[in-house]
Amino acid sequence: MAGHLLRKQIAASINVLYLVTIIFKIWMAIPTPTLLFSFVNIMEKVSKNGNFESLKSSFSKDAVTSGMSWKEWKTKKKEEHKKWKQEKLLKKQKKLEESKKISEEIAASLNDSQIQQDYTISIAVPGSILDNAQSPELKTYLAGQIARAAAIFNVNEIIVFSEIAVTNFDDDDQALKLHKKNHGCVQMVRILQFLECPQYLRKYYFPIHKDLEYAGLLNPLDIPHHLRVDDESPYREGIILNKPVKEGKGSYAYIGLKKTAIVDKIIEPNVRVTVKLDKEQTSKKHYKGKVISPYVPYKYDKIYWGYNVRLAKSLSAVFSECPFKGGYDLSIGTSDKGQDVDSVTFPSFKHLLIIFGGLKGLEGCLEGDETLEANEPNELFNFYLNTCPSQGSRTIRTEEAVLITLSVLRPQLNSVNNSL
Repeated sequence: MAGHLLRKQIAASINVLYLVTIIFKIWMAIPTPTLLFSFVNIMEKVSKNGNFESLKSSFSKDAVTSGMSWKEWKTKKKEEHKKWKQEKLLKKQKKLEESKKISEEIAASLNDSQIQQDYTISIAVPGSILDNAQSPELKTYLAGQIARAAAIFNVNEIIVFSEIAVTNFDDDDQALKLHKKNHGCVQMVRILQFLECPQYLRKYYFPIHKDLEYAGLLNPLDIPHHLRVDDESPYREGIILNKPVKEGKGSYAYIGLKKTAIVDKIIEPNVRVTVKLDKEQTSKKHYKGKVISPYVPYKYDKIYWGYNVRLAKSLSAVFSECPFKGGYDLSIGTSDKGQDVDSVTFPSFKHLLIIFGGLKGLEGCLEGDETLEANEPNELFNFYLNTCPSQGSRTIRTEEAVLITLSVLRPQLNSVNNSL
């Protein structure tokens, strides 16, 4: 009995050796890619029937019938890859066109009077005020004070402008970045945007940067749209994910929750959106919602939804590049040389702009912009006000002036709001 088993084992070993010999001979005669494909196919057949004889015949047959030179195989693969790349490009182009169309619709909705809130408040500050700070930490803290003041008083837009007009560059933003004296503008914009962005989205939009080195130490704005995982809200800020969705089903968005959301519009990946979640959530895998204008939360639920940040190349660009239809219908300049704030009454308005000066005041800003025809700062504004008459200090810093001015103007702004 033992001898019979031994003979069977020896016969099996001989078959294996014979098979290895055949494989070696074919390996030397056939290109490697073809052999590998044939070997995979044959091993699948062997796994089904476990027959070495079928393995020998199948391996030889597949290797010979599918044989092609290395050059032919490489050419074929290149053609397949080229075809796949073209198909992918066409799909991407189609999706991009759809996303552009949707983006235009969203942009148009921002200017829709039915969606905009009753009135907006914009403040403009020169970026050069950061240059007066004595350390990177103090520069960051100063920008944080501006952001905190804007959040406390429901400011809708912060404009950071250059006191030195940049007109000799085609790309104004690039000019500001290249101009050494304008680095304060760029840094302030970056910090203001960082603080306004919800914490769960910052890693997507703000890579490690020297300007944000100390931003993590700043006091948080704690705006209503800075939601935590367990906070309940009908609205949330999100980022469109580069994740495939069934055709015509919209896009996936990360909104700071454990589950992603499917929104109703096809939008290009990495775009920040405001999402209104459906009241009834029927899916266990994801949330469902609609992309809306960021003005909607305040318009219908009186929920302050943060501010936008704009970079202006000069004082004149603060006015000329206004994002609101019809521009700013009420503008206020602040200075210790202005009219006493207690002696004025504001008319009704839709878009209010308050401009603050730097170390040299608005007079210095006017001198730095040759495109303006005004001789005196008060000619630029509807009101040129001193918001802190009888001040005890010789100077009021810009970050202090922002808080003082918004505090003083708040009663009149509220009365205008109630009359609309």
